Parts: sequence; C-alpha cells; structure tokens
Amino acid sequence: MNTLDLRGRKAIVTGGAQGIGLAVCQRFLQSGAEVTLWDIDADRLREAQAALAPLGKTHAHTVELTDAQAVEEATAAAAKAMGQIDILVNNAGITGGNGPTWELAPEVWRRVIEVNLVAPYLTCRSVVPHMLKSQWGRIVNIASVAGKEGNPNASHYSASKAGVIALTKSLGKELATRNILVNAVAPAAAKTAIFDQMTPEHIAFMLGKIPMGRFVTVDEIAAMVGWLSSPDCSFTTASVFDISGGRATY
Repeated sequence: MNTLDLRGRKAIVTGGAQGIGLAVCQRFLQSGAEVTLWDIDADRLREAQAALAPLGKTHAHTVELTDAQAVEEATAAAAKAMGQIDILVNNAGITGGNGPTWELAPEVWRRVIEVNLVAPYLTCRSVVPHMLKSQWGRIVNIASVAGKEGNPNASHYSASKAGVIALTKSLGKELATRNILVNAVAPAAAKTAIFDQMTPEHIAFMLGKIPMGRFVTVDEIAAMVGWLSSPDCSFTTASVFDISGGRATY
C-alpha cells in the first residue's frame, strides 16, 4: 500500500460499516486520519468500529441519511467529537433491485433516489459550512459507471448516480475558490453486500461489460478515494474519476 499523509485530518464516511465505506475508513486510518462512521445498521456499525479500533481513533453514529434533522445532529456530534470536519465521503447507497422501468414500484424508485442522491445533498449541506470555517475540505462522492451509461433494468440506480455526478460538478464549481475540492469516483461493480439486492442476470450483465473480466475490489476504490481526499489532490475539482476496468466510454 502506498502511503498517504492524512495526519491530523478528520473524516466522515457514510455507509462506513461495510463494503467500500469500510475499506475507505481503513485506508484513512492507516494514513493517519481520525474517522467518524455513519451507517443505518447499528449492529454492523458496532462491529466495524471494533474491527477498526486497532488502526486509529474512530467514532460511530447511526444515521438515517434521508432525514435532514438526523444529518444535522450527526454532523454536530461529529464536529464536536473530532474538533473539525476536513473530509466527507458520500458512499452510502442502495440498488433497489432490478427490473424494467415500468415495472419498478414508485416507492422503490423514490427510495433509491432519496438514499443515493438526496442524502449526499443533505450531508454536503450540513458539512460544507464546517469546511468553510476552516478553509479546507475534500468531498468525494461515490457515483457509478451506471450514472454515465444507464444500465438497463436499473433506471432508478442509474438516474441516482447520474444525479450524483451532476451534484459533484455543481458543488465543485461553487467551492472552487474556497479550498474545498469536490470530486466523484465512478466504479464498475464491486462485489459487496449490495449484490444481494441484484438479480444473478444483472450481476452477469455487469461483469460482461468489464474488459478486465473481473469486478473492482473495495481496496482499489479506497485507494482512489484516499488520494482525492488528500492534500496531494490540490488542483482537481468538479471531476469524475472512472475505476471501471476499461468499461467507461467517456
């Protein structure tokens, strides 16, 4: 593992109890950061915090990210516990299952948009003022190659991730002169618990689209997120970084 210098940095990682989020937390701690994990699953959150404890200082909050008040309260708690907030990684997300657009239930479609797009807006809305006070910040949004290409039988997920990409570009431009950089990572599929929400056919479809012939690992994604969260990333904002094994076409 290449060494990143995040000493003294304080980070919030949403969906930090498993998968990509947990790998990002591990990478941050190994790089010297202090980390607050946010997740909706209280049991997994406790397990994750216990597993990460030997690596560095961690905090954990159970948060419903689509609830604006809950996000505000969790942000205040994180700022109090860590003293500041330097890094925000919007990782939490759901797929909502698979099916043709006309067969997806409205409540399922809306929930995917709420969790994958509205929640990152709410966290940015709550955290950015803290970064403005310290005049330094890094925000990394976990998008998806589906947000660029539009996966069939996943219109809700694809639309939500396209929205994350647009949110990243807009917010990055708004903060470009404030020393707060906002970027997104657009992975191909990583084999995590989110696969449990997908059909075997859709999983096979995604694998078949990757020229490298394998799924990306969570550690590979965490490495890219780590650099985007570091002081070494100093002139890149409102950008989207593909990590798709050659799948991306633009």
